[in-house]
Amino acid sequence: MKKANIYFDGKCVSHTVVLADGTKKSVGVIFPSRLTFNTGAPEIMEINAGRCRVLLPGSSDWQTFAAGQQFSVAGNASFEIETLETLDYVCHFG
Repeated sequence: MKKANIYFDGKCVSHTVVLADGTKKSVGVIFPSRLTFNTGAPEIMEINAGRCRVLLPGSSDWQTFAAGQQFSVAGNASFEIETLETLDYVCHFG
């Protein structure tokens, strides 16, 4: 898919990639901001560069993640993310 996904007035820009086996991923960046995302399918967010704080569903504690780390979010949920530095990520769906 060639068209960029632009969300939150350009604060998040990603591209969707569908692999030969049907696996769907998105790769992108989130510029410093505080955003709320809604999931349709379960997601694993893999951080390539940058730092963020995340408030996961059902939690009252923010967790910090940085390059080389990842976090999971259930499907049909929402989570808050505060990017402390521009975040380069890969989102694995399913």
